[in-house]
Amino acid sequence: MSTVSPARRVAYDVVRRVFENEAYADRAFRAESAGLTDRDRALARRLAYGTVQRARTLDHAIETLGRRPVRKLDPPVRAALRLGAYQLAYLDGVPRYAAVNESVELVRRARLERAVPFANAVLRRLADGARTLVESLPEGTAREAALCHSYPDWIAETWWRELGPDAARALMVVQNEEPETAVRLVRGSLEGRHDLLIPAAWVVERVDEDALAEGRIWPQSRGSQLVGHTVGSESGDRTLDLCAAPGGKATMLAGAVVAVELDEARAERLEQNARRLGAVNVTVVRADGRELPPGLAGFDRALVDAPCSGLGVLASRPDLRWRAEPLPDLQRELLHAAIERTKQGGTIVYSTCTINSVENEDVVDAVVASGTARIDETLGDDWPSFAHPTRHAFLQTLPHVHGTSGFFIARLVVTTNAGVAEQEWHENVTELARFRDVRCPDGR
Repeated sequence: MSTVSPARRVAYDVVRRVFENEAYADRAFRAESAGLTDRDRALARRLAYGTVQRARTLDHAIETLGRRPVRKLDPPVRAALRLGAYQLAYLDGVPRYAAVNESVELVRRARLERAVPFANAVLRRLADGARTLVESLPEGTAREAALCHSYPDWIAETWWRELGPDAARALMVVQNEEPETAVRLVRGSLEGRHDLLIPAAWVVERVDEDALAEGRIWPQSRGSQLVGHTVGSESGDRTLDLCAAPGGKATMLAGAVVAVELDEARAERLEQNARRLGAVNVTVVRADGRELPPGLAGFDRALVDAPCSGLGVLASRPDLRWRAEPLPDLQRELLHAAIERTKQGGTIVYSTCTINSVENEDVVDAVVASGTARIDETLGDDWPSFAHPTRHAFLQTLPHVHGTSGFFIARLVVTTNAGVAEQEWHENVTELARFRDVRCPDGR
């Protein structure tokens, strides 16, 4: 009986949890990789994340060379074949025998002895032909590129239409690669490459766990940090962060900050993170951003970093491409809610971590058309290196251009506040809202 390396065992378990239990890859990996050495953890992460990302292309190779639809395979067999195929098709320096034999052994350990001969035969065919097959896939159309680079058709078609074929292909390639590791320097110093355009943003080899525990740094992509800077809050301002967890942006803001989060566990982590980073100006309110208590009104500024399809962060969230969906209705509701709570003349930053006009430009245009806010045309001038490729008043970071996650950013100015009337905030913010449990009428 062959052995299975710790890295392959963990990667296999992660792949199964993602596709059989709908687990998030990053959370599954953290749970499964506890106890691995640094070297094994790095290999396991690469195997697990790469297999999840490349699942569509791997399935095509398995079906073509194995001559059986993957949907008809037992899930443990499918996971083992995908893991083996990924190593054989995409990784250099992995011995063929290790990829084949250990993948077969994973099938055996899943107590599917009857499937072992089939898995062995398919893996040997993959060893002979998988790399040639995937390297020869065409990418001349959006759908061809989607299969070649392992994306759902709708994502490839969206980028093809909005960015053009060359940029779409480049974006698909880079979001299958390991993303950079970036942190925000809160205090002190560190080793790495300082981003000269985004204050306090550093690209580092790894996250210093001691510095993180002490609140001296915060893991945060450069694109995400850019969002926080565009809010422009000052010491005398009151700022509403409507979708605040885990707190990276909220803890960047000056003045009195109300950070809203609906989920109880995420709200608790947000509070802990703010304490760790020394952000004593941040008050956490547990509430639905669309149903805030009436005392929260008359803000000078607001940030709506809205839930979205996440098409700008697919490199760091390998499973997201298979579950992503646009959320324009929710995004419009949140942006309208922020306008109602911000005083006339106040500013609102709307951001998403996606590259999809339906959730970005179209949402802003629809809200502006309601007559309650206008676009701040100066944002692109303030940050010209990140100006939107076609609409200069907006910002759009692009992974294949800027080397960081893809964020859309717009800044609006409230022109008419027809919602909640502006109210004086008579209570001390820490007494008003520290973990105040504000639930929606439906009990969420």
